[in-house]
Amino acid sequence: MDRIRSIIDREEARALSRYAIRSKEGRRRTPPASDADYRQPFSIDTDRILHSLAYARYIDKTQVFYLVSNDHITHRVLHVQLVSKIARTIGRFLALNPDLIEAIALGHDIGHTPFGHDGERFLSRLCLASGIGHFHHNLQSVQFLDKVERRGQGWNLCLQTLDGILCHDGEVNDRALLPDRDKTFVTLENEIQRKKKRADVRLRPMSLEGCVVRLADTIAYIGRDIEDAIRLNLIRRSDLPRKCSRVLGKTNGEIVFTLVTDVIHNSYRHRHVGFSREIADALFRLKQFNLERIYMNPQIKTHIQRIESLFDMLFHRYCEQIEKEDRTAPIFTDFLKDKSEGYLTQHRTAELVRDYIAGMTDRYFLRQCPEKMRPAELNI
Repeated sequence: MDRIRSIIDREEARALSRYAIRSKEGRRRTPPASDADYRQPFSIDTDRILHSLAYARYIDKTQVFYLVSNDHITHRVLHVQLVSKIARTIGRFLALNPDLIEAIALGHDIGHTPFGHDGERFLSRLCLASGIGHFHHNLQSVQFLDKVERRGQGWNLCLQTLDGILCHDGEVNDRALLPDRDKTFVTLENEIQRKKKRADVRLRPMSLEGCVVRLADTIAYIGRDIEDAIRLNLIRRSDLPRKCSRVLGKTNGEIVFTLVTDVIHNSYRHRHVGFSREIADALFRLKQFNLERIYMNPQIKTHIQRIESLFDMLFHRYCEQIEKEDRTAPIFTDFLKDKSEGYLTQHRTAELVRDYIAGMTDRYFLRQCPEKMRPAELNI
């Protein structure tokens, strides 16, 4: 197996772009005790993410539309698979490391709260009021994989994987991205703390692979959200901005193909990845359309105040239960009972509650609430 691994490493070095991250460059906080594992480092990261408890909870995490009874609406688990596929397609043409791309893509949204970005906003307000800084799902993704999983020991993932997850922000409008290569685990922690203090801090991935995933995140959701909104009769295809449709296409398939092709064309053999100006401008306009007509559509915000009040109720309830050491409470029986002493002593009460709520699926969250307070499904 060692001989085969050596052959694979040599073939990788020959096949990858000079701008790609080689698997042998993977750095962990704690080096492996032996070289018995024949898998390459980023392949190991992918396996660890896939087998994490947090990955399993993707299945019932909101992407955009919550409290909607429609089996064809995108959930978080499908979104991360689409990001992975799109990013690996781009990476193949740019000769980048496919294992690193896959690890970042599959782990990038693990920190998302129940009820999508609305839940993220509610939890961030509570975290700020408790003195533990802004809540961001990308920071929480690193938190889960690095400090919560495996009873609080974390998965000991490579720096490049954690960095790509931390810096994946697909909501930021980037025309082009150049990696910020010289990072360490100290840099990673410093960036996390800076982002907790100031929500507007901009972070750049340390690898081209991380940059590709960041662009792929936008490519994966922009057209897919439009298809979901059309399926729910929130918009019609004819509502799409004419200039955007002319440049990008009218369907998700056309939009994805146009964007992927443009990224490959504009990034091939370059130290950066990005879109052409015309495509970037059209994509920005389409994101504005989605924001105004889909994400802020009052038809899908019917229960938003109810859900916010439930976040408040659960957050304060769990803080009180920890302070009172009520070991019959779900936060103890379902979350804290198996955690390591290190995890428990290194986190404040509000941080423990943050980790518990952020990890919940939509259904689990609602089960923690009195039945009479649970919002009904939307009639759309």
